[in-house]
Amino acid sequence: MKLPDIFRRKAAAGNDPIEQLYAMLLGRLSTKAGVELTRETALRVGVLFACLRVISQGCAQVPFKLMREGKSNVSIYPQRLPATDHALYDLLHRRPNGWQTSFELRETMLLHAALIGSAFVFNNRVQIGGQLQTVELIPLDPGRVVYTQNTDWSISYKVTGRQGQVQEFPQQAIWHLRGPSWNGVGGLDILSLAREALGLAVAAEDSQAKLHKNGVQPSGTYTVPDKLDEAQYKKLKKFIEENNAGANRHAVAILDNGAKFAAHSMTGVDAQHLETRRYQIEEVCRFFGVMPIMVGHSDKSQTYASAEQMFLAHLTHCLMPWYERIQQSADVNLLTQSERQQGYYTKLVEAGLIRGDLKTQGEFFYRMVNGGIFVRNEARGLMDRNPIEGLDDPLTPTNMTNDPSGAPAGNAN
Repeated sequence: MKLPDIFRRKAAAGNDPIEQLYAMLLGRLSTKAGVELTRETALRVGVLFACLRVISQGCAQVPFKLMREGKSNVSIYPQRLPATDHALYDLLHRRPNGWQTSFELRETMLLHAALIGSAFVFNNRVQIGGQLQTVELIPLDPGRVVYTQNTDWSISYKVTGRQGQVQEFPQQAIWHLRGPSWNGVGGLDILSLAREALGLAVAAEDSQAKLHKNGVQPSGTYTVPDKLDEAQYKKLKKFIEENNAGANRHAVAILDNGAKFAAHSMTGVDAQHLETRRYQIEEVCRFFGVMPIMVGHSDKSQTYASAEQMFLAHLTHCLMPWYERIQQSADVNLLTQSERQQGYYTKLVEAGLIRGDLKTQGEFFYRMVNGGIFVRNEARGLMDRNPIEGLDDPLTPTNMTNDPSGAPAGNAN
């Protein structure tokens, strides 16, 4: 397969140096908290990284399949089958390029789209049998892509290669996955929008780290009756540091020459540090639409039942919008209009996320099978079991059958 020159690496001794993604994507953002925020420092904020991981892995861990909707011979409703004969099926489901898995590609794309609003993938199409066919999906560094909407409303992309060369690509060559967007062309940069919340989180963390470095707070005041000159002050300070720091931080102090020690108590401001940090976790989660419980932030008032409902709410209100965004984006960027008209579509199979314990699964499958919705072999397949002969026919509920007289049978009273 032939790649554009911009993606080719020049022969050199050893590997190419890995460039700093964060410095390329964004410089420094000033915040009211006095913290200069960069992409690198932002990713060090635990709650931000946790939000990105929850979204990216939540979208990457479910199967991503190319499906085809076709006419059914047994029903007026169409049948939906995996399009395993299409070249795009394996690219989406397992191997998008020569070095990544489908999980890894989607994880990377969602890290970009959730944080800066856009993810870019080069759709490498080549002529095979007289038709253009996608043979590779290559993720692009967002910092190397500049997009422009043309006068005809199409979008062109200028990509900068590793050696500094720039090449322009048409809209058909780039899969552009957008996050929430204001103008419909590029997604909103959440890092920029959330910089004050993140800046305060960084400032609170730095402040508390300094407090712990100094023993949480100044432990007290050491006073002497006479005035100290500079040499005496330095000598006394060195003595205190050597005998009341590190392993000796909480050791008993020995005072002489009329010296006195007055212990300090924690102030209300110090006591609010933890509460401030807890609030910042919730504030950052709001920007990403992630339930705080999903990043390990729990409320003492939560019960098992309420936590379970929050997990379901996370799937409904956080992941499902991303699923639909990915599916529609893949449909219009990776499939031609002709293929869509033939019934091809992409599907993120979210069933794996909503599986309960064995008891809950058993009750679910029992109802689906006995209600005639699933056939028994279909239920076995969902549990990763091999089919058994004779279990391909659906069961009919007893209250839906007719008695010999032709009247529908019901439950006996």
